[in-house]
Amino acid sequence: MSQIELKHIDKFYGNNHVLRDINLTIEDGAFMTLLGPSGCGKTTTLRVVSGLEKPQNGIMTIDGVEMINADDAYYAEPSKRGLNLVFQSYALWPHMTVYENISFGLKIQKMSKAEIDKRVMDSLRMMRIDIYKDRYPTELSGGQQQRVAIARAVASSPKLLLLDEPLSNLDAKLRIDMRAELQRLHRELGTTIIYVTHDQTEALTMSTKIALFRAGELNQVATPMEIYNNPIDLEAADFIGNPRINLVNGRAEMKNGQLVVKSDLGGHSFDKKDMTDEKVPGSEFDCVLAFRPEQVLISREPVDDAIPVSVYASQPAGSETIVTLKAGQDEFLAKELGQIHYAMDEKVYAIIDQDKINIYNKETTRLIKRSV
Repeated sequence: MSQIELKHIDKFYGNNHVLRDINLTIEDGAFMTLLGPSGCGKTTTLRVVSGLEKPQNGIMTIDGVEMINADDAYYAEPSKRGLNLVFQSYALWPHMTVYENISFGLKIQKMSKAEIDKRVMDSLRMMRIDIYKDRYPTELSGGQQQRVAIARAVASSPKLLLLDEPLSNLDAKLRIDMRAELQRLHRELGTTIIYVTHDQTEALTMSTKIALFRAGELNQVATPMEIYNNPIDLEAADFIGNPRINLVNGRAEMKNGQLVVKSDLGGHSFDKKDMTDEKVPGSEFDCVLAFRPEQVLISREPVDDAIPVSVYASQPAGSETIVTLKAGQDEFLAKELGQIHYAMDEKVYAIIDQDKINIYNKETTRLIKRSV
């Protein structure tokens, strides 16, 4: 296993500052996902770790050993870093069988034939494709080819495995299957994994930690549930979650040690203990209430503390129903399990768990009250 530390990494392409002072620690045995929209710097960060890119500033260590020191112009070659990289494209040799594709790199390392055979077959069995060892890549499906690429990467027992959007070429069912295989692979090998994706579902389901990128900067580094429950700012909140998070404008102020918030959803009071370290204005200020659709319950009968709303639209989606509700001038979503029919403009009552509401300072966009 390997611990990786990135310290003050800057990367430029000409005048384009693509990585801005990246500081990130990836612990031994972690499954760290670099998450964010296209162009945010996550793949460039992976390429810096792998040695395919040289940053202009910063230091990187693996297990305390310097691999990059831009000040001293020192860069360890990729072969010296004890890692393997799996790309979005499978990059398999078409004229070699599955077995030959995986054994090729091991032969270069001058391993014995017996050791090569053991490692190849162990990796094939681990990825559940040992029955395809004599086939050529063109005789395999996309999912099977991706498994071969991953089996090839793990056959050499790397301390560090880098995966650059490896599932993006697969259909939805195969992506779910491969997520399960990658989770199992991580548990069995204990290898440190760095995984790049723009797919939040992949990040939330597989990672032990997520590094959320925004425009070349690290926006938030936390566990999947912490990022889901308490996004650090409005941009992070809007990016994470499907369906999207509900955002409702309001006004807030501190009164008697509590954060008092008013909006079209009514009035709310929050204890100071649930607030972050972000500075709160001394007078009334604009805020944004954020809560997830699955945290909204709908009742057709009046309920204590429920909000009278009307149904703007109802979208049955098989196993769930997405309902758009309207309170005053604000619309928000509710997600209910099962197939439930609501008439358009039907009057209902929304029950929102106050503890699960995040509050953001609208001016700074930063989180000031956490979900608990």
